[in-house]
Amino acid sequence: MRHQSYTSLRNFVQIAQFESLSEAAEKLNLTKGALSHQINNLEQDLDFKVFERHPKGIRLTRKGRELLTTAEPLFRQLEDRISQLSNKAEKALTIGVTTYFASRWLSPRLMQFMQAHPEIRLRIQPMLDLENFAGEDVDIAIRWGNGNWKDCEIRKLFSCPAWPTGDKQTFEKVESEGIETAFEKFTLLRDRKDSNSWSEWYDKAGLQITSRFDTLIIPDPNVRVQAVLDGQGVALNDALISDEIRNGRLFRLSKVELSDYGYFLAYDVNTLEKTEVRSFIDWITSIA
Repeated sequence: MRHQSYTSLRNFVQIAQFESLSEAAEKLNLTKGALSHQINNLEQDLDFKVFERHPKGIRLTRKGRELLTTAEPLFRQLEDRISQLSNKAEKALTIGVTTYFASRWLSPRLMQFMQAHPEIRLRIQPMLDLENFAGEDVDIAIRWGNGNWKDCEIRKLFSCPAWPTGDKQTFEKVESEGIETAFEKFTLLRDRKDSNSWSEWYDKAGLQITSRFDTLIIPDPNVRVQAVLDGQGVALNDALISDEIRNGRLFRLSKVELSDYGYFLAYDVNTLEKTEVRSFIDWITSIA
């Protein structure tokens, strides 16, 4: 480099904001003599004057104004970049979940993760269609099912078998008429049109399932639970409704269950390059 006066040039940019060396020295917490010495060194290095001295203070020369116009934005850009590099960049992580899983399992545990990883800004994205998490700008989705998905990487979080549930009146019908007869009269609540979970359960229970039109598709699990509470049909649920079972608002209708069902982490393999993704996976699998 031809010019070595980085500090003097930086101070020149700052001094140029003031009308006198006395004012600049006070604001910059330096002596007037020190600033004057730096300006002299800079002008010798540059081989031209940057300030004109006059009885009331200082003013920029023509070349000084041109130098300030060039140097000021460059110093601002440089110092902004240094500030960015010297501070830890905030890491953001978006988790796609149903409100059902978020409220009944994830939410009460999240503070543990946030305390362990204060550098990660966590966002919970409520989702109904967890099959399309890539289009929702989600890093990790938490899906319910048997883990038989081929569109992404899958890691089991924990088992949570599914079994049919109904309200008290539905339970009494099963008890009095038998499960096969009673189920012929019930509306089956599904999470999606192409779901085969009911078919799997019927096979497991040894029951015949015929083409039926008395089905109702309710993608939102919380709404589906409420529909069961309201007597609108029967649904496959899991242990996350234990409060409703315990207080007698919902009833398990059969001991037959889909034992391979549970909650799974779903993500694109490339997201594992992010340290925040790996940190979340390590944390949540350690507490599940």
